[in-house]
Amino acid sequence: MSLTQDLKARADQSVAKYSESTHRIMNNGIQTLRDEGLVSKALKTGDQIPEITLPNAANKKMSVQELLLDKKIVLSFYRGGWCPYCNLELKALQDALPEIEKYGATLVAISPETPDNSLTTSEKNGLRFEVLSDLDNKIAKAFNLVFTLPEDLIEVYKGFKIDLEANNGNTAQQLPISATYIIDQNGTIIYDFIKEDYKERADPEEIISFLKTK
Repeated sequence: MSLTQDLKARADQSVAKYSESTHRIMNNGIQTLRDEGLVSKALKTGDQIPEITLPNAANKKMSVQELLLDKKIVLSFYRGGWCPYCNLELKALQDALPEIEKYGATLVAISPETPDNSLTTSEKNGLRFEVLSDLDNKIAKAFNLVFTLPEDLIEVYKGFKIDLEANNGNTAQQLPISATYIIDQNGTIIYDFIKEDYKERADPEEIISFLKTK
């Protein structure tokens, strides 16, 4: 199945698993982001990316600009290894990695998790691409992707045993919305997929199809 199909199947399972009130809180959170127009404020195709230097899962500083000297970058912002939709996306990207590299791009993922938690995510999913830690969402904020969780959604996450403070190393209760970019070697965004709904992600099939044309 494609990533899009996997995500839908996971969402269908969630509908059956959790209460109506829980889903109402999560859906209200998504609608609030839409009402606030967060996607309209995010960096998009034609924009230049900021300087990005972040620690990888081994706590080694990595520069996206240096990686761009060799190839285009497929850059994926995800919420964290605790998110089942993020794990489906990361696994699908790993499966697609040979094709992504074949068509001239390097894959990089960014989350607000600490390097230790990013390492756990990387090992769990068998990832062979860089997973960078955007502590305090500094880079995601530069892309205008960040939102603060409402109190009722924080309580839902606590009920799921999701500890954002421990995962992210701060008390901000902030996450990036899901976003995938393709960046050319001049640092210009040439493709974007940005959604308020965490259940929607750029399908690797679409990413590869785009890379084939560039």
